[in-house]
Amino acid sequence: MSSDAPVGARPPAGKTFFGHPRALSTLFLTEMWERFSFYGMRAILVLYLTAAVADGGLDLGESSANAVYGTYNAMVYLMALPGGWVADRLIGARRSVLWGGVVIAAGHYVMAIPTGWSVFAGMALIVLGTGLLKPNISTMVGDLYERDSPRRDAGFSIFYMGINLGAFIAPLITGFLGERINWHLGFGAAAVGMTFGVLQYVLGRRNLGDAGARPADPLLGADRRRALTRIGVATVILLAVLLVLLVAGWFTVDTVVNLLTVVTVLVTVGYFARILTDREISGTERSRMKAYVWLFLFAASFWLIYDQAGSVLNIFAADRTDRSLGGFTFPASWLQSVNPILIIIGAPLAAALWLKLGHRVSTPTKFAVGLVLNGLSFVLMAAAAQAAVGGDLVSPLWLVAVYAIQVAGELSLSPVGLSATTKLAPVKYASQMLGLWFLATAVGDAIGGQVARLADTWSQPVYFLTFGLASVVLGLAAVMFTRQIRHLMAGIH
Repeated sequence: MSSDAPVGARPPAGKTFFGHPRALSTLFLTEMWERFSFYGMRAILVLYLTAAVADGGLDLGESSANAVYGTYNAMVYLMALPGGWVADRLIGARRSVLWGGVVIAAGHYVMAIPTGWSVFAGMALIVLGTGLLKPNISTMVGDLYERDSPRRDAGFSIFYMGINLGAFIAPLITGFLGERINWHLGFGAAAVGMTFGVLQYVLGRRNLGDAGARPADPLLGADRRRALTRIGVATVILLAVLLVLLVAGWFTVDTVVNLLTVVTVLVTVGYFARILTDREISGTERSRMKAYVWLFLFAASFWLIYDQAGSVLNIFAADRTDRSLGGFTFPASWLQSVNPILIIIGAPLAAALWLKLGHRVSTPTKFAVGLVLNGLSFVLMAAAAQAAVGGDLVSPLWLVAVYAIQVAGELSLSPVGLSATTKLAPVKYASQMLGLWFLATAVGDAIGGQVARLADTWSQPVYFLTFGLASVVLGLAAVMFTRQIRHLMAGIH
């Protein structure tokens, strides 16, 4: 999942898109529509799961709904690892993105079917499709440029805007349709969005040149047959486990969620163990990986809180927020659009700030700032929850302020973490390290989904204050150990 162009990739010539290769417009729009479908569905998922059957929902308890949401997010990021492998070794990034988009669209169409089972079947398809599309479309953006092209970072910045544009628009459409008309109509709107993405990707593929056309390191002959056999065996084993759970009566939402949480953590531990015990990496590389373990834990802790925006905070928006505006009560899910618009505004400012500060602020310190800000957002959320005790509705500006603080924290940690991942990566694992970075989100979301169960049993002020202060304390502890972590980073800032 490296964004470096593989040897032999040639950036396509011809018309340009804001001074960049024309193919960037194709990938920009594909990613925009994919994020439209992802964030559009995510904005109403927990609200649908917890809505009463009479209101068209599943009437799932908040505890289970929050866990399902967290686990779903975790699986999306976890599948980026095998998705990157499939592209690198079997079919190439271009076909991976195409088939990923098709499977994602199919998943949303399944969710649009007005039955109880459709939401879980649809989510499973979306997870598989996103694993194929998400990491590999970024690789293709990198393929459009020479390795040392000065336009490369600018190209990724434009691409990043597509992500947040789709995330901003989606809740406004799916939220209105889902909350005001029919939940499955909202899911259907996400399906239509992904369909647009697939169609324009197919129509624009002539602009892509060699980008993603071939696997970077293809498996051939016996190796390919062996790999496909292993995939087939693993699939059969997975289906057998699911069948056993079904026959034994253990195939429940909570059982599957708990099992997937354990799998996510075990995969992460195994991945780190494999790298740290590899005798082919140098002592300096091993030291840097030990530093990366700490950064990984900080990042996972960050996402544990941050990604509750679509679950615990979304339910708070629906139940505890006064959403009346000039006689119109806007859907709770509309508040999910606050985050991406703040990122669009704040990303250039954050980039300029880090450029000005240079090496005076180290990577561990930036992570610490992200953790502290994330924690403070939940401390503020505790005050909002306290104001809502007794059934009073609070201003939505509370949530806007919370999201603003969280975005500031994200811009301190997320882009910095991506950069640190590429710099700290052992040479042997350079192409796999971005997948490991995605695992930080997966672990945070998986554990966060379990933690969010407590929001249904603890008082909300206590819940938010407890985890907010925990994040602040962790951030302060990160500051205290900055020198030791920088020493392990062995010259990397």
